Amino acid sequence: MTNNDIFKKLRVALQLRDDQIVEILELVDFRISKGEIGNFFRNEDHPKYMECGDQVLRNFLNALIIFLRGTKEAPKNPMEVLNLNKENVQANLKNKPKADNNEISKKPTNSFSKEKPKTFSGKKTFTPKETKPKVFEPVRFKNGKKKD
Repeated sequence: MTNNDIFKKLRVALQLRDDQIVEILELVDFRISKGEIGNFFRNEDHPKYMECGDQVLRNFLNALIIFLRGTKEAPKNPMEVLNLNKENVQANLKNKPKADNNEISKKPTNSFSKEKPKTFSGKKTFTPKETKPKVFEPVRFKNGKKKD
């Protein structure tokens, strides 16, 4: 079992997002970007896959202890921290809008165009991109050969 597998299993078991992992690692003054963390969780055959080193996993485990238990001066109950994180995950899932292709888009139409959204075969809706008001008249360049 590799460090990447351990890291993946901890992430899934504790329901952590990449930005939360970055915050946890900052508890032990270990700075790493979300992109680098995402590379640890890729498949081994992916071109951007990175092997998780011992130093990264060690710092994550030490930071995880501080995150769950707290410090000596300010101890925490690990179950309360986990339940709070679980509630946040469930609240984010409820607040996430569901995409429905059959429903007509309720986006406001452009104030410059009077076109209504066009529908293609009744499944997807299409709203034209915002058009900018014309500030200048179209310019005709009179160079080159004359057309007869």
